[in-house]
Amino acid sequence: MAQAADTARTVILTVDDDPGVSRAVARDLRRRYGESYRIVRAESGESALDALRELKLRGDLVAVILADYRMPQMNGIEFLEQALDVYPGARRVLLTAYADTNAAIDAINVVDLDHYLLKPWDPPEEKLYPVVDDLLQAWRTSAYKPVPSTKVVGHRWSARSSDVREFLARNQVPYRWYSVEEPEGRRLLAAAGQDGQRLPLVITPDCTVLVEPEAPELAAHVGLATTPTADFYDLIVIGGGPAGLGAAVYGASEGLRTVLVERSATGGQAGQSSRIENYLGFPDGVSGAQLTDRARRQAAKFGAEILTAREVTGLEVNGAARVVRFADGSAIAAHSVILATGVQYRQLEAAGCSELTGCGVFYGSALTEAASCQGQDVYIVGGANSAGQAAMYLSRGAKSVTLLVRGPDLSASMSHYLIQQIDEAPNISVRCHTVVEQAHGSDRLERLTLRDAVTGETEQVDAQWVFVFIGAAPLTDWLGDSVLRDGRGFILAGPDLTADGRPPAGWELDRAPYHLETSIPGVFVAGDARAESAKRVASAVGEGAMAVMLVHRYLEQS
Repeated sequence: MAQAADTARTVILTVDDDPGVSRAVARDLRRRYGESYRIVRAESGESALDALRELKLRGDLVAVILADYRMPQMNGIEFLEQALDVYPGARRVLLTAYADTNAAIDAINVVDLDHYLLKPWDPPEEKLYPVVDDLLQAWRTSAYKPVPSTKVVGHRWSARSSDVREFLARNQVPYRWYSVEEPEGRRLLAAAGQDGQRLPLVITPDCTVLVEPEAPELAAHVGLATTPTADFYDLIVIGGGPAGLGAAVYGASEGLRTVLVERSATGGQAGQSSRIENYLGFPDGVSGAQLTDRARRQAAKFGAEILTAREVTGLEVNGAARVVRFADGSAIAAHSVILATGVQYRQLEAAGCSELTGCGVFYGSALTEAASCQGQDVYIVGGANSAGQAAMYLSRGAKSVTLLVRGPDLSASMSHYLIQQIDEAPNISVRCHTVVEQAHGSDRLERLTLRDAVTGETEQVDAQWVFVFIGAAPLTDWLGDSVLRDGRGFILAGPDLTADGRPPAGWELDRAPYHLETSIPGVFVAGDARAESAKRVASAVGEGAMAVMLVHRYLEQS
């Protein structure tokens, strides 16, 4: 049906039920436009529609469609009417005999026909090419927009749609978002044969249609590595935040066969930061996404494997091997492990918040959702650096940004430079001693009930956007009793394990644990998951590098 060609080029499609005519049209078009455009031909309206739907799923552009009027089952006007639903921006030409000119004139109103050509069109230099040249020029100057290869169709106020967008954005996967309520979103649903009852719909670069995909399935289809290439490594790094990426860079660059395992997206909480201004070497600041992308590419350059969307469920000791188990039942092992699992934002416990998560209540999603907050009133819950950075970023487009802070001021947990910036921002206000009592709304957030933590007085405010940054809990529950943790779940290491001068229970070596070593020899911790860590990007990166140095020392003495 379709002629094989370079799919990166824009398409000119021709359809005619007469094979001889079909080949002749395609031949003449290819002679003039074949170097710059992909010529696709079909011999029926149905097969041409199938070709258009396939092109749509791939994200290819269609500039001109030429259709014969007299075709069985579906004539040219009927075909162009349906083609209009798939590619409304394509220029449309009807090929007719002289006797059908009245039908062609009528089609100008029915399908917004751009031109009709009488058959035969010889010589094409006089009768075909000037028409197509004009149509291509008109198409190039129109409002068509090439789209990235991955497309997401979903509902604006859908938590699952928000999760998919966040996953793709944080993993640096280019995508284009289409609301199911917009014509182009409905066209993509129709092209995929879906009715929109199950969303989001993801169309991958190879035209695979994914309906409500989970992270591992989505990762596997958008080019992210999810499967390890070996069963045994020198070093397994669990967690892809600054500490984990730092460990992967130094481990791989120093010759250790290294694999980094991340359950969602590299970067951790820092990767969601709109601007990090106190990181050494970046006087003008750097976004978390930029820093993460550079670190990930740096780790890959040195040969580290990076596995995404792999959830780790257990850590075991098997002789000299340290075994890491995954949620799907598989496992990998290594001489050593660095735990860099980081932390996650604590959930807001106010009534109604869990039901509205992703539908107006967001956790650390300022970058993904910022475009939708233009001209809106935004609330941010929290008073640490992440909240301040989000406030500054969102204030660029939002009508107003209100920081809701439980304490008396911002100085307890926010850096001085951020406090100064917030004080100088005209559309940012700070409400101290204020907590969220309840979130209201059916399908999406509509209002908040706020409570004064000192007086107990409450008030309701209109609110459609709330971003929550209220502290963090360590991602360590999966460890169970395998390593010692403090009462809050943070991992104890080094001197904290020997506070009373004795090694931890079960410690069998005749030396004390190294500085970042956990209660299991050869298993180290770095970054925010470590008890009493500094909770700063620079310190996390430093601990990742230091942990690798200690891994070397451990391996030399094992």
